[in-house]
Amino acid sequence: GIKEKNYEEFYTLFENKQAEFGNFVFEELSMEFIRDLLSEDPIKQFGKYWDEKREIDLVAKTTSGKIIAGNCKYINSKIKKNELNRLMDDCKGAGLNVDIFVIFSKNGFSSELKSLKSDSLRLFTPKSFKLLLA
Repeated sequence: GIKEKNYEEFYTLFENKQAEFGNFVFEELSMEFIRDLLSEDPIKQFGKYWDEKREIDLVAKTTSGKIIAGNCKYINSKIKKNELNRLMDDCKGAGLNVDIFVIFSKNGFSSELKSLKSDSLRLFTPKSFKLLLA
């Protein structure tokens, strides 16, 4: 189609892949952010977890042995409490004893989820990535 200057098919295919590209970059920035944020207890191991039943976008272990697990959601709606419940269930099913849960959201969080924020639950948006520029 491009050869005949018909770009419709290209744009359709690109739109389908564009979300995947954005999500990948968002996950990578989230990992770098966590590394910088926890510089007082550096990350020793970093990665993702998945099996047939579950997927966890971010799993890390600090030098002191703390386990951090989180998900990154590059979607156009606010993240609700059920996302935290799903993350906790996935971690339990994977046998992870998590010390700190982190959730990254492109468009923020519901009031109910924000009210649960604590030392063991941290919530971040793209505005948080300003730390990476410092």
